[in-house]
Amino acid sequence: MSTQTLLGALRAIVGTGHVLTAPADVAGYAEDWRKRYRGAPLAVVLPGSTDEVAAVVRRCHAARAAIVPQGGNTGLAGGATPDGSGTQIVLSLRRMRRIRSLDAADRVLVAEAGVVLAEAQRAAREAGLLFPLSLAAEGSATIGGVLATNAGGTAVLRYGNARALCLGLEAVTAQGAVWHGLSALRKDNTGYDLRDLLIGSEGTLGILTAASLALFPQPAARRTAWVAVPDLAQAVALLGRARDALDAGLTGFELMGAPCIELVARHFPALRAPLPAGAAPWFVLLELSDSESEAHAQERLEAVLGAALEAGVAGDCAVAASLAHSETMWAIREHIPLAQAAEGLNIKHDLAVPVSRMAGFVADTAARLQRLLPEARLIVFGHLGDGNLHYNVQAPSGADSEAFRTRWEGPCNALLHEAAVAAGGSFSAEHGIGMLKTGELARFKDPAALALMRGVKQALDPQGLLNPGKVLTAV
Repeated sequence: MSTQTLLGALRAIVGTGHVLTAPADVAGYAEDWRKRYRGAPLAVVLPGSTDEVAAVVRRCHAARAAIVPQGGNTGLAGGATPDGSGTQIVLSLRRMRRIRSLDAADRVLVAEAGVVLAEAQRAAREAGLLFPLSLAAEGSATIGGVLATNAGGTAVLRYGNARALCLGLEAVTAQGAVWHGLSALRKDNTGYDLRDLLIGSEGTLGILTAASLALFPQPAARRTAWVAVPDLAQAVALLGRARDALDAGLTGFELMGAPCIELVARHFPALRAPLPAGAAPWFVLLELSDSESEAHAQERLEAVLGAALEAGVAGDCAVAASLAHSETMWAIREHIPLAQAAEGLNIKHDLAVPVSRMAGFVADTAARLQRLLPEARLIVFGHLGDGNLHYNVQAPSGADSEAFRTRWEGPCNALLHEAAVAAGGSFSAEHGIGMLKTGELARFKDPAALALMRGVKQALDPQGLLNPGKVLTAV
């Protein structure tokens, strides 16, 4: 099938205005959020329904044209970017933005893949319920994207990652068949768990078109605190105290190094930290969600913080006096990646390390990195509650950041990834593999696991047309 024949068939399926080929029109779909990867798609196709997705896939399958599924294009590992061959179809789910249903009794929301995460949160909130998945890109990340990457975010400690919040899926296979797997059931023990197989597969096994999402009660009260801690060991100790005292009420426990706060202050001066960056080397953003009352939440949080201050686990703290104050605290945390981007290119790492080994891991690797790169700046932050660190290396102030990254990314990756795996952790906690970490997956993944993964890919997508070059190297 010729290129023009394929494009004509795709236009007949989704409408001429929804097949983009002009360079100016496809530019935003051809480059990843970090501007690290830029491709050249044959076209960007925007279907408006599951039936249209299935028809597009069938046509591409017949033409042996590769498909790169894309949601909000906010990924950090290059998982939704086409290659430079000019032959791949970017299949954007952005037009599929319907919330199909919300059942308050079952506490289930069914959303199409293009629904923006913040829209799903809003729909749940308007029904008096909570969809707890929250991350910095929630204003543009889509439901399909966060499930395809099994996104984590700031509430994993209490509610789990995206996989834990999904009850069922609707998806299109590599051959263009539709799997109608939407479900409101918490229990369905009827064979292989295809839902969990597709979640986190980054569009390499099927194209997600809709999902059933679990909802929760809105908390009666929230309390947020900004806590200065003298070292990372004490941050871990504070986490233990908070877990013991607050149990499931502890819904957020974020760690930020002082350089993170300085970076945000430099690029976003309107966001003023509750405590000065020089007050401590580390800060914790802690959130309690209480099911009883404002007074009960305040009492519980004050008890935890008071005991921590008395024990020397915390050096100082500030409790949000209002919702606006709490939102500012969270905005500082969420603006760290944006401040890094404004500062220049950097070497990013998305590591998982057991919490019990976190303090020793950071102390050891920071010392080794400082010996290797004395002038570099370590921008370390993340979700301490679930052991996920965004351990980033920023170029020296005033240096050529692109040259720095090109020269030092390999050595930094080797040092940190090897150390994380040696500590019983992972080189990819929540950002996925994409095309950024395919080499690391091949290097660190158990050979038997890799063989199983390749077998699954071969069985579901034998022509290798779904998101080729992502997650696994050529099958």
